[in-house]
Amino acid sequence: MSINQAMVKSALSGDTLILASTKNPHQERTFCLAFVNAPRMKREGDEPYAFESRDFLRKLVVGKVVQFQVIYNIPLSSNGQLRDYGIVILQDGRILPRLAVAEGWVKLRDEAGKNTESDTAKTLLEKLKQAETEAKANSRGLWAGKGGRIESKYEVPDPKAFAEEWKGKPIDGIVERVLTGDRLIVRLKVHPNEHVQTLVLIAGIRAPSTKRTTADGKEQEAEAFGEEAQFFIEHRLLQRGVSVNILGVSPQGTLVASVMHPNGSIAEFVLREGLARCVDHHSTMLGPEMGKLREAEKHAKSKKIGLFQGHVPTKAPAGDTEVTVTRVQTADTIYVRSRTGPEKRVNLSSIRQPKPADPKQAPFQAEAKEFLRKRLIGKHVKMTIDGKKAASDGYEEREVATVMQNGKNVALQLVESGYASVIRHRRDDDDRSPQYDDLLAAEVAAQEEKKGMWSEKPPATKAYVDYSESLQKAKVQASVLQRQKKVPAVVDFVKGASRFTVLIPRENAKLTLVLSCIRAPRSARSATDTSEPFGQEAHDFASRKCMQRDVEVDIEGTDKVGGFIGTLFINRENFSKLLLEEGLATVHAYSAEQSPHGAELFAAEQKAKDARKGLWHDYDPSADAAEEEEDPSSAPTNGAAAPPTNGTSTPPPPRKLDYREAVITHIDPVTLRLKLQLIGTGTGALEELMSKFRAFHLSAANKAPLPHPPKAGDYVAARFSEDGTWYRARVRRNDREAQTSEVVYVDYGNEEKLPWAELRALAPQFDARALKPQAQEAALAYVQWPTAKEYVADAHAYLDERVNGREMVASVEYTDVKDGGVMHVVLFPKDLERAVTESVNADVVGEGLAVVKRVLRGWERQAEGTEVLRGLREKEARAKEERVGGWEYGEFGDDEVVDKLR
Repeated sequence: MSINQAMVKSALSGDTLILASTKNPHQERTFCLAFVNAPRMKREGDEPYAFESRDFLRKLVVGKVVQFQVIYNIPLSSNGQLRDYGIVILQDGRILPRLAVAEGWVKLRDEAGKNTESDTAKTLLEKLKQAETEAKANSRGLWAGKGGRIESKYEVPDPKAFAEEWKGKPIDGIVERVLTGDRLIVRLKVHPNEHVQTLVLIAGIRAPSTKRTTADGKEQEAEAFGEEAQFFIEHRLLQRGVSVNILGVSPQGTLVASVMHPNGSIAEFVLREGLARCVDHHSTMLGPEMGKLREAEKHAKSKKIGLFQGHVPTKAPAGDTEVTVTRVQTADTIYVRSRTGPEKRVNLSSIRQPKPADPKQAPFQAEAKEFLRKRLIGKHVKMTIDGKKAASDGYEEREVATVMQNGKNVALQLVESGYASVIRHRRDDDDRSPQYDDLLAAEVAAQEEKKGMWSEKPPATKAYVDYSESLQKAKVQASVLQRQKKVPAVVDFVKGASRFTVLIPRENAKLTLVLSCIRAPRSARSATDTSEPFGQEAHDFASRKCMQRDVEVDIEGTDKVGGFIGTLFINRENFSKLLLEEGLATVHAYSAEQSPHGAELFAAEQKAKDARKGLWHDYDPSADAAEEEEDPSSAPTNGAAAPPTNGTSTPPPPRKLDYREAVITHIDPVTLRLKLQLIGTGTGALEELMSKFRAFHLSAANKAPLPHPPKAGDYVAARFSEDGTWYRARVRRNDREAQTSEVVYVDYGNEEKLPWAELRALAPQFDARALKPQAQEAALAYVQWPTAKEYVADAHAYLDERVNGREMVASVEYTDVKDGGVMHVVLFPKDLERAVTESVNADVVGEGLAVVKRVLRGWERQAEGTEVLRGLREKEARAKEERVGGWEYGEFGDDEVVDKLR
């Protein structure tokens, strides 16, 4: 008889195999080993050694290509077909059934050889008898005597209890049947003498169904790729030894487990072939392993194989974008702004705030929103757009994004704290968080630990009392807040650039705050309303800086309608000052003069004027001078009229001269104002302090970096980039994204931008209380600088060469308290006679770099008719005549020239 070749698909018992054609794996035949009989495996109870007998054969041949030869046939009584009996030749040349008989796992049939006529059969039978005799003599296999009974169970009475018992304990098993690409009948070897045979779902995947007959007898066709998925698993796992990790149970009570092939998780392999899809509801069971499955699915999608042949890939995320969180609308919706783009609203990917319609979750909405506000508002974060949320239920389409702060997913923090739930996406919905599996796991953990909205107790409600409801309530609360000075608060709403709704948590107070000492332009209240010039810009600026921010408020009083008048500090900086510096508000002079913040407010307004910002974009300094009142010293007093002049001029009163020695330390390249140190006890103390300061920072014990990011207004030690020496400085503003700060060296007046690594905390023995900052601001008196950049640059270059770093004599003409204490001076070289014609002021006018002021302020008019102004005007006349500097293109009085010089 001929010898054929086949693949062994399975072993039904120790003497029967299912063979599959090597050319067509779906073509199968049942083949029995000749002349032998093995104990049977039965549902009602296995015969002794039935499992061991089959297992011996299974390990030898399943999944391997063998040769077989039919010795004889026996007709089946059921249908008259013939059953083939014969031998199987292994790849190493050994022959079955002789090998099985020799090991004692099969017995010779009683009727073996009765009808045998061929020589081959007779020879085989003789050898089998000899092998059996030897097995009996050595008590092998079935001939061992007692034992060989294994209790096999075909039902799991309590799947949940079974899963809890075996969770985390790998169980050796054998795949007995493959129902579909994700459902197996597995024999679990829970004990050497106890096996459980049950249905197992492969965790993390869902494969298409195969052809089957329903309960009502109807035949249901297989889903696309269902047969292929089944064959893929069958070819690799049927009757193979596997390791089973029980993870849990399905809602229907079926065990869910990871099934480990010798080369790894079978789920990964079937996914990579595109024969199954990932399922989200097993994610919490699998934990980090779910990520590997998603990567395998992603591979199949990219190759467009199997179930994903028509897959259209979603657009890959554009990458991280650096944005600032400007507003928190709810616990799952925020507003962000990039450096260049407008503000936009985004939803946090794959999460949902506590549901308003759920009576158990709704009370946690405010707490969840506050949780997010404290972590995000005003912070720089990294945002990755994951997709779009379709318009529904009256909501417009919006983007969904993953927001990372300090390397942590904000959505994940919300879910971990029990302040958000995870959205269950449709199977084809790829617009989801890349950390979706982590979110699901975090939700389960939060529920188990009863955190946040999963708690059995509702949160403590916080009801704010609106004290701006009436003037009477406002006055009572104002008296309480005035005694407390700076009170921590949160800006709940920005009504206008100078009007806010603020919450004071420790007082349970809600109030309307009106900024004192300033007036901001009004923005439009509705689409039909008209905004005042720069009103909307001011409102937007206030919203960007203050909305939902933690602030401090200093209450000074109330207005007539219950508003609280006071100062708002953000990052320890007066917000009114910020508005004024941007030219988005004006100082209310009378109020500011009574305020302790008056000087800084006047200085901020003047800074905006000089920079022609906002409301001051067309600022004309001469208009201020014309409107300024006469100096009090020249005004009539006690209601008396000024004495008549009769047409004669009265000589000006003698001016008090105030000469001081000073060192010029810095010249501002834009405003041309000076920074100087007055020589005296202060400079001596500074030299002594700086000597100790440098020694302090050379010590290895004092090289610790800043303990936390600096804030505007902080005093720090800063290492000057040009000489590498440490100096006292004050932070003007920060770039948290670049981790840099603009600092002003308080003893010298110059400024620069430094990385935070070049800053250190300022030790108490060197702070402003030990020695006040020595750099004082000054301006050259009676002169007016040009505004054209090229002329400003020429003037700066001249002053830098002439006075910077030099000791000079300054005649202090006036100190302007409203402008932050700026001294208006006439500068003289220290070693020359103090004549006006020899002053620096006269020289810059003589060089055509500046002009004498056309309209004089009150204190400047006191110099009319004196040598001071007379000398300056003579210098100006000579410069005009010689066409030097700014006069080279026209005569004095030409509009073009005047414009450039003003």
